[in-house]
Amino acid sequence: MATALITGASSGIGLAFAKSIAADKIDLVLVARNEIKLNELASELKKEYGISVKVITADLSKMNEVQNIYNTCKAEKIKIDFLINNAGVGDFGFFIERNWDMQEQMIDLNIKSLTKMCKLFIPDMVARKAGKILNVASTAAFQPGPLMAVYYATKSYVLFFSEALHNELQGTGVSVTCLCPGPTESGFQKVAALEESKLVKGKKLPASKDVALFGYHAMMKNKMTVIHGLKNRLLATSIRFAPRKIVLWMVRKIQEKAK
Repeated sequence: MATALITGASSGIGLAFAKSIAADKIDLVLVARNEIKLNELASELKKEYGISVKVITADLSKMNEVQNIYNTCKAEKIKIDFLINNAGVGDFGFFIERNWDMQEQMIDLNIKSLTKMCKLFIPDMVARKAGKILNVASTAAFQPGPLMAVYYATKSYVLFFSEALHNELQGTGVSVTCLCPGPTESGFQKVAALEESKLVKGKKLPASKDVALFGYHAMMKNKMTVIHGLKNRLLATSIRFAPRKIVLWMVRKIQEKAK
């Protein structure tokens, strides 16, 4: 039986990934900081689908804990067939006014941990000539983001890193897919203090379940980059042809707090 490892699995899109993949009778390794939520989810999925679920509690902004995830899987002889790097965090506001610790944690979690997870698990997949990785970026990856400058920059890294890996791994039996969702009903907005932004306030957002299924199916089809939602796809494409100053102005306007 195949096994999928999902980071950020205790809530939002990560939790939706866990439920969608479990429905296909795939064993799971669930990773997040919230041990209580992970154990509750594991019990639910074991009972409903009869699968094996391993819980690993970790703060992915700390590289020694990222290493421990890999070490645990190796020690327990858990072969990871699907790696879903979903964990991420955002922060809203002017860069000079935001807390540095939060900005650093964002870089460590969104960039360093994702990169290290790929570095640790991909060689084993290549050796077996089989494996799939899904890295969760964002529509934020396609342009700079005033009022969320660091977040947008980290997601741009995820996009370009994933696309480069997709190319490098051709012919190895291993694929890398980058999922770029727009704003999603996931709890992310509350954590990122984004609830008052025009980007999300008063808007009906796509459900985490729909975004997760879209990304999961894309990964299984070995697609390189996928953007959830027609409006998001059109916007990401049109930005390529717009003057950079106009793009910055538009993003700033969209991101500002609603009055």
